Amino acid sequence: MGTEKTRETVLTSLKALKAFFHNYYVRRVLGALLTIFLIATVTFFMMHAIPGGPFSRERALPDEIIAALNAKYHLDDPLWKQYVDYMVGLVTFDLGPSFKRTGFMVEELIATGFPISAKIGLMAIILIIVIGIPVGIVSALRQNKPADYLVMFIATLGVTIPSFVVAAVYIYLFAGVLNWVDAFGLNQPSSYIGPVLALVGYSLAFVSRLTRSSMLEVMRQDYIRTARANGLSRFKVIYKHALKNALIPVVTYIGPMIAAILTGSFVIEKVFTIPGIGKYFVQSVSDRDYTMIIGTTVFYAVLYVVMVLLVDVAYSLIDPRIRLGKKSE
Repeated sequence: MGTEKTRETVLTSLKALKAFFHNYYVRRVLGALLTIFLIATVTFFMMHAIPGGPFSRERALPDEIIAALNAKYHLDDPLWKQYVDYMVGLVTFDLGPSFKRTGFMVEELIATGFPISAKIGLMAIILIIVIGIPVGIVSALRQNKPADYLVMFIATLGVTIPSFVVAAVYIYLFAGVLNWVDAFGLNQPSSYIGPVLALVGYSLAFVSRLTRSSMLEVMRQDYIRTARANGLSRFKVIYKHALKNALIPVVTYIGPMIAAILTGSFVIEKVFTIPGIGKYFVQSVSDRDYTMIIGTTVFYAVLYVVMVLLVDVAYSLIDPRIRLGKKSE
């Protein structure tokens, strides 16, 4: 009797465990954690495979000083031990000290630079979503009309013109010729206009074009024609039936886009001399600051994977059939 009860308990537990791992959200979270682990591992070994080291100079330091620095930062430990120590630190949010910025931990530098990049990025993201999606919808609803041609012309310019060109023209015109704003830094509220505009250009144009093409494709579907035939108003057909499915490709793009913009554009921060996280990353590459390179890379990867995970969640809310593993018709 006791054996039978134990067997039933084990089977019930196994079924519950199987159901847990088959849950849509659990599978996505586990996949995200595995992705972050692989990115951290690959980045670590790639950095250590590059010839030279963080203390290499054009004029070589004495061997005794290099040996002392390697011992101080445990770079003379076996590679497997360095890897284990780093992964343990990663789990405990200890990214280690910066090799080039004495007295600073990597997480401290990220905490200093990221809010600046995120503030500019958040402004850009709001503009992209608030303007890009409605403009794309209007362009689709007015296909082959003057408004559609104008939107597509401006969007084509936005996609083709690089952000650093926009930044350079902005600085030359508004800071140099007109002297309306500061050319560099973030000394006053108007200083945010240039970096935000440079960041917005490509993504705003792409979101507008993607929303337009997705909306046009959905509007040609049979269920939209059926809704129209049933006498539903144009507003209900568009915003209740068409828009929800049309937004799925847009959400796919916006998730990773948010991660990329929030972590800062390296080029834009360089042009406008903004002390964001992009500045630290660029400097760490030229300095071969291992811990800073790996730390910022993993930080970006975590943010990127989290945004992709949120996109998956958004999918399931927009279309529950995705959560259930069914294809949309």
